[in-house]
Amino acid sequence: MASCILSQCGIKPLRKIYTKPKSLFSLNQTKPNKFSVISPVFPQKNPISCSLNHKSSKKWEARVAAAAVETVENGGEEFDAAAAPPFKLVDIKNAIPKHCWVKNPWRSMSYVVRDVAVVFGLAAVAASLDSWLVWPLYWFAQGTMFWALFVLGHDCGHGSFSSDLNLNSVVGHILHSSILVPYHGWRISHRTHHQNHGHVENDESWHPITQRVYNSLDTITKKLRFTLPFPMLAFPIYLFARSPGKTGSHFNPDSDLFVPAEKKDIITSTACWSAMLALLVGLSFVMGPVQLLKLYGVPYVLFVMWLDLVTYLHHHGHEDKLPWYRGEEWSYLRGGLTTLDRDYGWINNIHHDIGTHVIHHLFPQIPHYHLIEATEAAKPVLGKYYREPKKSAPLPLHLLDVLKQSMQKDHFVSDTGNVVYYQADPEL
Repeated sequence: MASCILSQCGIKPLRKIYTKPKSLFSLNQTKPNKFSVISPVFPQKNPISCSLNHKSSKKWEARVAAAAVETVENGGEEFDAAAAPPFKLVDIKNAIPKHCWVKNPWRSMSYVVRDVAVVFGLAAVAASLDSWLVWPLYWFAQGTMFWALFVLGHDCGHGSFSSDLNLNSVVGHILHSSILVPYHGWRISHRTHHQNHGHVENDESWHPITQRVYNSLDTITKKLRFTLPFPMLAFPIYLFARSPGKTGSHFNPDSDLFVPAEKKDIITSTACWSAMLALLVGLSFVMGPVQLLKLYGVPYVLFVMWLDLVTYLHHHGHEDKLPWYRGEEWSYLRGGLTTLDRDYGWINNIHHDIGTHVIHHLFPQIPHYHLIEATEAAKPVLGKYYREPKKSAPLPLHLLDVLKQSMQKDHFVSDTGNVVYYQADPEL
């Protein structure tokens, strides 16, 4: 039943504690809108070209292929992912067709209507059949649909859902609150992640911990963080307490995550989150706690696992060691280029192509329905800095092995150094 239904589913300035990208972000001199999103600013001297022609594409491929190599012992050459790329952010932008930047609120809303209809349809069918042959299928399908709702709310947070800030906020609150995510709290911390990705200290989610912080963790915490399935249940804990080495809460308006001007936003989102929690408590009295657990509780856990899996694998687990940066070695572009695209098979369309992650990380204002086309247009510029994802079977089971291998070896980075790589703890 579940597979059948699923198959039819076709900002404000950062606080000073964060490193600001050099010359990539510009803040308006006028008072910013309370839902504004900081976006890269590009030189305006040359008009945007919709695509690269054949000759310029070949030139880019040659330049990228010739760049960033280091000599190895056998006398050959090896690509160095940590080397500064021979292109700029504006070069990638100019390679992307102009229409890929257009946000269509009607199209965005159609995905919301589709996903909400599937969510209620799955729940109605599962509740009416009430069979243990059906419940496992329902849990996987509904957990995946909760994840799809999250992705649409995530687009609202980036402003890629529409150009109407109020529409983004209303839809974002409804979608995220329905799956117990504080919209503004998460939106702001996720903004911090995008603007500082690849920076050891300033990145926000699933960033490396230093060896000093790692050594300070007790044995139980280490085991929980690096022994499956526990890391895939981390998101609710992160919302309340953030990552190891960081303090604050997504629900507390006085948290270090936020500036004073964002206090009202956090109060609003926490109130919406609390209202949803109260609704669930009320429903438990109406239908019984066991039925609520089957209809909502288990799918919520599956959604959390989807969120942690996807977020982790877009920033970890490549077969080649990818760098993390400090100091002047870090830049918005170099940090973004260490993100990874992943193929999720049948799930690609269901969760709105969030696996097409590199271009999304560099240009989060591009709507999800243009990410694949934008990525294909940018590949000649990116060259070897783009890592083609492994093709998935209908279900992305191959990613479970990637996750397991990464958890076994990606434990911490050195306390010093401007370019660092993960190291493994031999005791784990």
